[in-house]
Amino acid sequence: MIELLGKNLTELQAVITEAKFPRFRAKQIMDYIYKRYIFDFDAMQQLPGDLREWLKANCVISVPKVITEKTAPDGLTKKLLLEMADGNRVETVLMKQQYGNSVCVSSQVGCAMGCIFCASTTDGLYRNLETHEIVAQVLLFGALLKERIHSIVVMGAGEPLQNYTNTINALRLLHEKEAFDIGYRRMTLSTCGVVENIYLLADEGIPITLALSLHAPNDTIRREIMPIGAHYALADVLAAVKTYYEKTDRRVTFEYILIDGVNSSIDNAHELGALVKSFPNCNVNLIPVNGNEHIKLFKPSRRQTEAFRNIVASYGVSVTVRKEMGDAIQAACGQLKIQQAKKEAE
Repeated sequence: MIELLGKNLTELQAVITEAKFPRFRAKQIMDYIYKRYIFDFDAMQQLPGDLREWLKANCVISVPKVITEKTAPDGLTKKLLLEMADGNRVETVLMKQQYGNSVCVSSQVGCAMGCIFCASTTDGLYRNLETHEIVAQVLLFGALLKERIHSIVVMGAGEPLQNYTNTINALRLLHEKEAFDIGYRRMTLSTCGVVENIYLLADEGIPITLALSLHAPNDTIRREIMPIGAHYALADVLAAVKTYYEKTDRRVTFEYILIDGVNSSIDNAHELGALVKSFPNCNVNLIPVNGNEHIKLFKPSRRQTEAFRNIVASYGVSVTVRKEMGDAIQAACGQLKIQQAKKEAE
């Protein structure tokens, strides 16, 4: 069967014309899927009967099953646990921001990175998500809300640059006018620092925002909390990030999870400020660690966090402290999936 979800207009036109139907029907099908959220071929009434019958016999639109849906008490965050066709599960999160609806998507089932602060890596990597499985996460929120999706952040489970081709194809489709028409400048991709693929991304010609999961101001701490630090020296990672900035002219974000007693000291703040001050217009996003029953780590006090922020800012760097959204619904990567698995095992 031919999977239609995840195909761009050109690819869908090829499918339709090969089956001897007019190419304009491809645009109609995309309109049904991405604008009207209609996934049943019988309900695509503007299509002629013979095309609908051919689609039913030869094609599928694989929309994942929603296993769990949770909404935060303030209504600003919603999380879905989705089951793919093969039974694997991933999480996706909607955040209602002042500027519009932002969807955080996963790029893999599980994760191989092994970062000590992330629940999604607990059981390792199962597999990459296909292009249509990444796109489906956005599609389901669109269908659920019947509202425009403003922006995309690839910050869910997985390392997107390990699943490079499928992730980039998904972002290109989400950008297409016939799909979601989301501008590249409203897309952010977060990476632990897969150096060779940061260079590839710099040459793609898509001006998305790059967010580096930095989380440490030196190699010693980074290797302790992020195993990828043993494969890529921090200097090499930052060199790749600088090339990305120079080629795209896009502001770089440095993600920095604050863990009490690990990377949140006054000395660490000075190290961090000195490390990133050479990146023009960069932003450091401080994230108090989301400690929970799966991750025995603790966030610094608010006073410590503010002191850390002020020191980094003193180096002329833009610094923000991430607003904590979704704690009540296990919105951090992997938490809801683990909770649901435990519940089903009881």
